[in-house]
Amino acid sequence: MEHLTKETFIKKVFDYENNKEWKFAGSKPCIIDFYADWCGPCKMVAPILEKLDKEYAGKVDIYKIDTEVEQELSSVFGIRSIPSMLFCPMDEQPQMSAGALPKPSLVQMINDILLKEKK
Repeated sequence: MEHLTKETFIKKVFDYENNKEWKFAGSKPCIIDFYADWCGPCKMVAPILEKLDKEYAGKVDIYKIDTEVEQELSSVFGIRSIPSMLFCPMDEQPQMSAGALPKPSLVQMINDILLKEKK
């Protein structure tokens, strides 16, 4: 699981400095976890994301952004509470989800939003 800086975010997710409209730069859908080291719920979600990173390897990228370090990225996305996760499908607008979600909810969102798997 990769921690993104502003520079790697611009390369791998979205170049917000040069594009007003959302234009996803990734090669596969991704989840971006906005977190902070002092945030209790973020610590609860971290091991779940680690598992999902392995389970969806090759299908979905999972990134982390430390809101304390990357304050500009946090403000670009209007992060008010953490954890917040940004789900970025390949061809559609990203969707933000706030709060610590249990694994079944995250799996469902990955399948519905990112992989578009129909039951």
